Amino acid sequence: MATLLESIQSPADLRGLPRAQLKQLATELREFVLQSVSRTGGHLSSNLGTVELTVALHSVFNTPEDRLVWDVGHQTYPHKILTGRRDRMATLRQLGGISGFPQRAESEYDTFGTAHSSTSISAALGMALAARQKGEDRHAVAIIGDGAMTAGMAFEALNNAGVEPDCRLLVILNDNDMSISPPVGALNRYLAQLMSGQFYAAAKNVGKTVLKPVPPLFELARRFEQHAKGMVVPATLFEQFGFNYIGPIDGHDLDSLIPTLENLKNAKGPQFLHVVTKKGQGYKLAEADPVAYHGPGKFDPAVGLTPPATPPRPTFTQVFGQWLCDMAEQDERLVGITPAMREGSGMVEFHRRFPGRYYDVGIAEQHAVTFAAGMACEGLKPVVAIYSTFLQRGYDQLIHDVALQNLPVVFALDRAGLVGADGATHAGAYDIAFVRCIPNMSMACPADEAECRQLLSTAFAQNHPVAVRYPRGAGVGTQPSASLDVLPFGRGEVRREGRGIAILAFGTLLYPALAAAERLGATVVNMRWAKPLDRELLLDVAARHEALVTVEEGCIQGGAGSAVAEALAQAGVQRPQLQLGLPDQFIEHGDPARLLASQGLDAAGIERSVRERFSALAAAPQPGLKVVG
Repeated sequence: MATLLESIQSPADLRGLPRAQLKQLATELREFVLQSVSRTGGHLSSNLGTVELTVALHSVFNTPEDRLVWDVGHQTYPHKILTGRRDRMATLRQLGGISGFPQRAESEYDTFGTAHSSTSISAALGMALAARQKGEDRHAVAIIGDGAMTAGMAFEALNNAGVEPDCRLLVILNDNDMSISPPVGALNRYLAQLMSGQFYAAAKNVGKTVLKPVPPLFELARRFEQHAKGMVVPATLFEQFGFNYIGPIDGHDLDSLIPTLENLKNAKGPQFLHVVTKKGQGYKLAEADPVAYHGPGKFDPAVGLTPPATPPRPTFTQVFGQWLCDMAEQDERLVGITPAMREGSGMVEFHRRFPGRYYDVGIAEQHAVTFAAGMACEGLKPVVAIYSTFLQRGYDQLIHDVALQNLPVVFALDRAGLVGADGATHAGAYDIAFVRCIPNMSMACPADEAECRQLLSTAFAQNHPVAVRYPRGAGVGTQPSASLDVLPFGRGEVRREGRGIAILAFGTLLYPALAAAERLGATVVNMRWAKPLDRELLLDVAARHEALVTVEEGCIQGGAGSAVAEALAQAGVQRPQLQLGLPDQFIEHGDPARLLASQGLDAAGIERSVRERFSALAAAPQPGLKVVG
C-alpha cells in the first residue's frame, strides 16, 4: 500500500490534502529523511528539525510562484523531497546526483543557492522588491537559522527591508537552541509596550527609591527587570527594524504553524516569525547529540553511529588541532579564533584546555579577520581557523585590516582544494590566487601531515600574515613530529631527481606527482610555498630541465603555476610550461578521488597530460610499475 508521502509529487499535491493528514505526512517525511541520509550520508540533525516547518510552508504558500529562500542550505532535504526529488535522494551529494544544498539549476523550487549562510534575507528582499517593481503578486520568504543570524549581512538586509513598508517579505527565524515557554509570545508584546513608555520608566525609578533600603528585594526587582527585558528583546529589536514580530511559536506544531503563516501571508509589510525547533527532532540519538549527527556518513538508524573497525588516519584538521594546543602551551600569546566552526576546524580540545584564549565569533567571517587584527595590534598572536571558502567572505578585511598593516595573523585554511560531497560552494579553489596577490601575505602549501605541522610552526614564527592551506580529510599518513620545529621560510626541496621534465608540486598533489614521475623519468620538486616562491630553487631547476610542469589543487588562473610563469618571465628565463590544476569552472559534488581524477590531477592524469604536451621529453612507461593516485 502506497504511503501518503508517495502520493506527493509536488507541493500542489500537498496543498490538496486535508489539514488533518499533514501530521501523518510529516511523520512519514521525517522517517524518509532518516532512512535516506543513513544510506547516503549527509546533513541529518538540521533536516529532522525542519520537517513540520517545510510541510507548513508548502501548504500555505503557492510555491514555486511564492519564493522560499532557505538559509543555511543544509536544512532543505524535506524541501527537496516534497518538490519532486524524492526518488533522487539516493544520489544525494554523489557524482552526478542531487546537491546537498539548494541549486537553481536543479529545481524551480530552489529559488536561490544558499550553501553559505546569512544571505537569505538579502536575496528574498531582492525578490520581493523585484516582484513589486514588475507588478507581480507573490511572496518572498526567507527561512534563516542555524546561527546564520549572527552574521552582519543578515542585519544589513533587515535594515534595508525596514524602509520598504509595502514589500511582501516574510523572514522566519528557525531557532533551534532555545526552549519554548508558552506564555512568552503573549507576554512579549505587553511588556514591550509597557517598557517603552514613560509609565514604565517612572515606575522603575519609584521602585528603585522604595526598594533600595531593602537590598534583597532590590536585587530581586533588578533581576526581574533584566529577565523581563530579555524576554522582549527579540520583539523590540526586530520591530525597531520595521518588522512586525510574531513569536516565538513551536516549529513542530502544525496546528500553530499553519494558521500563523496564513495570517502572515495576508499581512502587509515586512513580517518576522520566530519559530523554535529542535535539531534531530524525532530521532532520539540525534536529539541527544545533534553535533555528532550534523553530517554523518552512512549508518544503521537502529544502532546509530559506531566507531570504525580500524581507526582512521589522523586528518589534517586533527593535526592542526593538536599543533594549536601544543603551540599554545609553549607561547602564551597565542589565541585561537573561529567563525562558528569549532568542531569542523578541530578546535574542541583547544577550547577545553584554553577557554580563556578561545574565541568563537559566530558566523561572522569579516569580523573574525578584523577582530584578529585588533588582537595582533596588542601583541597577541592570533590563529584564525577558517575554511578556505569562508575566508572569501572576509577578503576586504584580509587586505585592509591585516595585510595593509602587516599584522602577524596566521590563517589556518582548512578544506583547501576540492571537498567532495559539499561541492562547488565549499571547495577551496581560489585561496592561492586571492592570497598571493596581496602584499605582505605569504602562503604555505604542505604536502602531508608532518609538513603541515612544521609549516604551521613556521607561519607562527613570522612577524607578518601567513596562510597555511590544507585539504579536508587525511593525507598519505606521514606521522607528524611531536616537536614544534620549523622549516626554512619560503624554501622548497627536490624530492626526486630526473631529467628533461621537472614537475613542481604545490601541496598534497606532490604524491601523485611523484608516482607519475616514476613513469616519466621526471624530476619532482616539493615547492611548499606559493608565496614567496623559492626563486633560487626554481631558477636552478629551470636551468637543468627543458620543460616545467606545475601541479596544484587550486584554480589555474592566477594560481601557483601563474606565479612560476611570472617569476620565470621576470628573470628572463624561457621554458615551455604546462600548468595543471582546477579549470575555469565550478566543480560539483562527488567522491574526492573521482573528482581529482576527472580533472586529471591523479597520478594517471598527470602522466597523461605530460605525455600529451611533452611526448619527446618523457621517458617510456615502465611496465609493471603501480601508479598510486
